[in-house]
Amino acid sequence: MSMSLSVQDYVAMQPRFAWRRRIMRAFARFVFRLVLRLEFRGVENVPANGGAVLMMNHISLLDPILCIAAVTHRFVVPMSKIENLHNPVVGPLVRAWGAFTVNRDEVDRKALMNSIELLKSGELILIAPEGTRQEHGLARPKEGFAYVVTKADAVIVPAAISGAKDWQKSLLRLQRPHIVVNFGKPFKFRADGRVSRDLLPVLMDEAMYQLSEAVVDETMRGVYSDLSQASVAHLEFVQA
Repeated sequence: MSMSLSVQDYVAMQPRFAWRRRIMRAFARFVFRLVLRLEFRGVENVPANGGAVLMMNHISLLDPILCIAAVTHRFVVPMSKIENLHNPVVGPLVRAWGAFTVNRDEVDRKALMNSIELLKSGELILIAPEGTRQEHGLARPKEGFAYVVTKADAVIVPAAISGAKDWQKSLLRLQRPHIVVNFGKPFKFRADGRVSRDLLPVLMDEAMYQLSEAVVDETMRGVYSDLSQASVAHLEFVQA
């Protein structure tokens, strides 16, 4: 996404990306099937329409592409760190797909507004709430995720990736890494868009436990490993 593009213009552009996204997704699925032992579970939990967020754990470079490839009944619009635009390999792919960027070194209000407006316009977006890769398991998330979701009154779908941590090493050993992308039960926050700052970490912990439950590799559940501590007091589970 161009930095000079307004939120409204970017949202209006989404249909223009459809043909490129269709080709890129098909190519990604083809390549993944060749080099990985890949399982997509719970794809039926991703709503067919309406504003929704894939809440992804982040352990490798492959993660966003895996989620994009997994969902075929609609397009996933990922949030990407702004540094990716300067990567000679990743940058052109980010632009071609039409991802939107976030500056992780500050409170990026434009990224927040892009997320909210995309959701209000009925798009499916992808966000890693931890903000960066966590190779040793789930970590505490950033609260901007809860802010975006409550403002847009969006559905949240846990998108839990297991087995992608050392995929490059497996390929170098001529082994096909076994990777599972598991989509958990969709839910919404019980909030009306006016959430107190004190409530944001509570909402995020409840959501992160749902993500943890969907992570197949129990060793990668990190600080949310103890599912007996999970609460759903502020969650409302919905039908996809």
